[in-house]
Amino acid sequence: MGLLERAGGQRAVLAILVSALGYFVDIYDLVLFSIVRVPSLKGLGYESDYDLKYYGELLLNFQMAGMLLGGILWGVLGDRKGRLSVLFGSIFMYSLANFLNGLIPNTAEKSFWDEITFYAILRFVAGIGLSGELGAGITLVSELMPKETRGYGTMIVAGTGILGAILAALVGDLLNWRWAYIIGGLMGFALLVLRIGVYESGLFDQLRAKKDIKRGAFFKIFSNRSRLRRFFASVMIGVPLWFVVGNLITFSREYGKNLSAKGEIDPGYAILFTYLGLALGDFASGSLSQLLKTRKKTVLLFLVLNLLTVLLYLNSRAQSLAYYYSLFTVLGFFNGYWAVFVTIAAEQFGTNLRATVATSVPNFVRGAVVPVNTTFTYISVQLTGDPLKGMIPAAYIMTFFLFLLAFVGLALLEETHGKDLDFLEQI
Repeated sequence: MGLLERAGGQRAVLAILVSALGYFVDIYDLVLFSIVRVPSLKGLGYESDYDLKYYGELLLNFQMAGMLLGGILWGVLGDRKGRLSVLFGSIFMYSLANFLNGLIPNTAEKSFWDEITFYAILRFVAGIGLSGELGAGITLVSELMPKETRGYGTMIVAGTGILGAILAALVGDLLNWRWAYIIGGLMGFALLVLRIGVYESGLFDQLRAKKDIKRGAFFKIFSNRSRLRRFFASVMIGVPLWFVVGNLITFSREYGKNLSAKGEIDPGYAILFTYLGLALGDFASGSLSQLLKTRKKTVLLFLVLNLLTVLLYLNSRAQSLAYYYSLFTVLGFFNGYWAVFVTIAAEQFGTNLRATVATSVPNFVRGAVVPVNTTFTYISVQLTGDPLKGMIPAAYIMTFFLFLLAFVGLALLEETHGKDLDFLEQI
């Protein structure tokens, strides 16, 4: 923290610490469902391969839909009420929802109000909560640090936070799925104690004093061609990230069967190795963008290598489990430009819309998993008549389409390394 303390002062260090730990718990809870999907559904009485995939996809979609809605709500609040109110409000909401997730009743009779309904409601509420922490944290850190070094701050927040997935994988493997959820909730409650001593962004405090400036006007993003282009271009460069995590890794067990893997791939271990790679990739991409003094070229490099690794995965037939887990680590590493991606989104917009965008953009990316996975399943069925057997060809189609969107989105954005963030959007 020596560099950061010299560059940004004590306020920046405290903001980085709390934001990084908050994102650590956020990621733990975010990926926990993917890790305990199979044991939790089996524990609730759903055993067949079809049920495990169907209900797993349904619950994931509820979580991601909550994140899409929450990304808008928390973003608007971040620009109207402050970055800190969103940071701690979101932590409380997802911690409560995940704690209750561990207490879902196992009903004897299947009806509308059975365990799947409760599970879906809680994943939706958790999704709303999970959507706020990262954007608020990145915005706060970006505004507290000097423009020359803020990439290091956002890198630490994202890179440290990603490690939460490794803890989730270990806890999900060692403990009952109910306890895994309860522990996530308790960690979030404990984190709220750290809110003491964290200061609001100075740029936001200055903005709040200007009563005539509109703040957090989400729909104003779409009323101007320049803002609309910047917003959707930012979303486009992030969608491949969550296709990899929300499809290729979440359903790695099913992909393994299609690829004739020598053994059954454990989704929990797939998440563990992928997020280990993601954490390393976030530190690498963040450092590289600072050293090269360019965000765009860093993202371009990682996008190309990410695409090549995805194609290698889809062509890796009849390999050992060790091979697949090693490949997941490499895939995670080149998927690890999340920190740079969110920083780019935050730097594109003025202070009166920055939290709105920095919170909503990553959650539009995450929420895109819903239409992406729905389209993916539709293509799978159309190609083979079976949503499981058609996974590989559908994955090829979605991969080429989503990565093409990302390359186009990147080309539409301006370079933001070293950009002064003390400016407003004219709304």
